[in-house]
Amino acid sequence: MRKILVVDDEENVFRRVTRVTQNMQCEVEWETTLSKGLSAIEENTYDVVLLSDNLPDGRGVEVVSRICQAPSHPEVVVLTRLGDLNDAEAAICDGAWNYIQKTYARKDEDIRLNLKYLLEYHKEKMMHRPCPVPVKCSGIVGESQALQVCFDHLARATSGDANVLITGETGTGKELFARAIHQNSNRWDDSLVVVDCAALPVTLVESLLFGHERGSYTGAYQARDGLVGQADGGTLFLDEIGEMPLAIQKIFLRVLQERKYRSVGGTKEIPSDFRLVAATNRNLEEMVREGTFRKDLLYRIRAINITLPPLRAREDDIKLLATHYRSIICQRYGIENKDFAPDFIEALKGYSWPGNVRELINALETAISQAGPEATLYARHLPKDIRLQLIGKALEKTINGESATEAGPSLSEAIQLPLETFKSFRKSVICRLEKQYLQALINAAHNNKSKAINISGLSRSRLYDLLKQHQLSL
Repeated sequence: MRKILVVDDEENVFRRVTRVTQNMQCEVEWETTLSKGLSAIEENTYDVVLLSDNLPDGRGVEVVSRICQAPSHPEVVVLTRLGDLNDAEAAICDGAWNYIQKTYARKDEDIRLNLKYLLEYHKEKMMHRPCPVPVKCSGIVGESQALQVCFDHLARATSGDANVLITGETGTGKELFARAIHQNSNRWDDSLVVVDCAALPVTLVESLLFGHERGSYTGAYQARDGLVGQADGGTLFLDEIGEMPLAIQKIFLRVLQERKYRSVGGTKEIPSDFRLVAATNRNLEEMVREGTFRKDLLYRIRAINITLPPLRAREDDIKLLATHYRSIICQRYGIENKDFAPDFIEALKGYSWPGNVRELINALETAISQAGPEATLYARHLPKDIRLQLIGKALEKTINGESATEAGPSLSEAIQLPLETFKSFRKSVICRLEKQYLQALINAAHNNKSKAINISGLSRSRLYDLLKQHQLSL
């Protein structure tokens, strides 16, 4: 049975879709928020997604690309009340099937026919979908579903010369994907020229990209080739393209269209047959709205869009990544591989990783250094900020899971008239917080004494004293 998902906070939209598909052997599901809709798309298979452009928790038009890249590759139709040509253009460029107004006067039969054509197209597309092409992914570690979607787009990107935009948070591996695209393309035996746009000096950006002639400016004692020229026949990787100055964006757009450039001080146009791969951790659509990034350049560089998931969405990959980089770090230090204690892996999976894979690598390096000659890595070897966040989450979970009586009074409730001495008040508050911490510790350690000692950093005798003091057992 075909499945249609309606992501819209207006019930009448869901009711109408249900009505017109009654005799089409379709199952129609309904979500009222963007977050719930995205969760449903990640967990289930859909043929069509009818997506509102304006939801209580976000704008649907900004996640069209993400939905199109979901494992079931559904067809997306954006539904809008007011309509905006720029939004329509962005949605279509990101892979939407259509962008239509909710108030558009259509008969039920017209809607039924359009959905029928859309479902037939999706069925045919999936039947003739090519098998993934094996690609070399040196340094890219993971088997999660979120990463498999990226591998699929990577395979497609290697089969042609279309411009590729890789988006994702800092530390998600954008440069690794750029290198994989180059290594698996028909340009693999030519240069991959990496340009960090954030590190280009503003006064020398044009010269560094396009080269300069002798005497073209003070200090130009001899002619030099630019990075665009060096990429001729190969791949030009513009990292952090969102940092490229507007004036250079205009010049680069023409270079991208014509594959010709003019050096600073030069009079002739020089051809350069390069393939462009760009990356950014910024929201380029938002930058377009703010006027800090050219809309025409965005559409030109985004022929193929690969959005890399954050590490917190790849929990299944965390142990694989830790094992992979543990071996690299230990080899670099010239020591034997260290083992992982269960609480170490549990801690890695419980942390949110705002710095993604890069932060994980740094945390592993810290842990290995902290462990010294010890053969096993425990949670206590991790950086303190990670351990503190995990303790905070455990405390919050424990407190939220208790009744108000069990958790004790809030701070405002604890301050009552007549006021007691500050010393007495401080002692009572600390006593209550200590008990809450110990209760959270017991839960986090699953009643395991050794584990509780490793997490808390307390000595065995001190831990026992505190447990006895607060009438708790472990």
